[in-house]
Amino acid sequence: MSIPDLQPEFSVADLPQITADMPGISGMLKSRPDDFIVEEIPTYLPCGEGDHLFLWIEKRGVPADQLGRHLANVLRIKPRDLGTAGIKDTHAVTRQFVSVPRQAEERLSAIENDRIRLLNATPHRNKLKTGHLKGNRFSILLRDAHCDEETGDGVLSQAQAIAERLRKTGVPNYYGLQRFGNKNSTLKLGLKLLTDARSESDGPREAAKPNRRFLHRLALSAGQSWLFNQVLAERLNEGLLHQVLLGDVMQVCASGGLFDVRDLAIEQPRFDAYETVLTGPMFGPKMKPTLHEPAIREQRVLNAAGITMDAFRRFGDLTSGTRRPLLIWLNDLQVGSSADGLRFEFSLPSGAYATVVLQEFMKFGDLNRNEPSPESEQEE
Repeated sequence: MSIPDLQPEFSVADLPQITADMPGISGMLKSRPDDFIVEEIPTYLPCGEGDHLFLWIEKRGVPADQLGRHLANVLRIKPRDLGTAGIKDTHAVTRQFVSVPRQAEERLSAIENDRIRLLNATPHRNKLKTGHLKGNRFSILLRDAHCDEETGDGVLSQAQAIAERLRKTGVPNYYGLQRFGNKNSTLKLGLKLLTDARSESDGPREAAKPNRRFLHRLALSAGQSWLFNQVLAERLNEGLLHQVLLGDVMQVCASGGLFDVRDLAIEQPRFDAYETVLTGPMFGPKMKPTLHEPAIREQRVLNAAGITMDAFRRFGDLTSGTRRPLLIWLNDLQVGSSADGLRFEFSLPSGAYATVVLQEFMKFGDLNRNEPSPESEQEE
């Protein structure tokens, strides 16, 4: 897909799925906040002493910015004194840590209302920082799922068959459609910034105005994410999502460390044992590059988009670059039935999208009501 051909209706649903040969079950997400429960998996727990308080907060149908304003107001602190590890969904029940100065402890009783609960408060030595998050645990109810009439299998049996496949293959780690903005507006701005950079002089780029810097960061990140999705989709389409190639950059699952593949006889078995995972490009000057065939493949995606690496260097302060796993291993994925539909339970690393997982089950279901920018907005 070239940049001029990008249409407003572009969606993650257009990307190839790893269970494309299995019938979907359709369904509807997020009819009610209780249908979508998200709980943070913190990188560390508060130690019990220090000048900050880690508040374990449950919110129900509350936007992240509204929660921040509420806490700052009732605790009589400045918004910049709040600390969070990542943004949490609005149309959901979410549980997360929020750090505040410990001097606000005497006003904690003012926090709770009909949509916000304080579950716990524990002292800690430092403020919670963006990105201090291991992942998220999800419990999701899918309503109105339907059986495939041709197979005659029950909807639960079909869902469990897909789950069994995904536990073996992993899930393509696509960026969700919410990354790209309403009608892809954020993505289109990012691609314009990157393609327009080709015509700029070699001189220094004029710095974005402060009120535009945040928008540009989101837009450029959307452009990086779209390119990552294209690399991932191409690899899946060509049957190479589980084949290690010479020159690939791998990530060690336990530590997160990166290395390039020099011996296929060693690295393919490690991948097959779920010790490592293939990575794709979040293009930028600090990204660890692939070699050999993988490098040619990634360059081909850039060429098709009309973007050069120099474009990322011009925005180096906003597009430093990194590697992102192409697959998510779902070791704890479970599917069960309930009176109102099917219940899905699983954990994802920070930056991964629950709706991408559900898309493998639903195929062409209602994914319009999905989570806004998750922790992936802060991972690059």
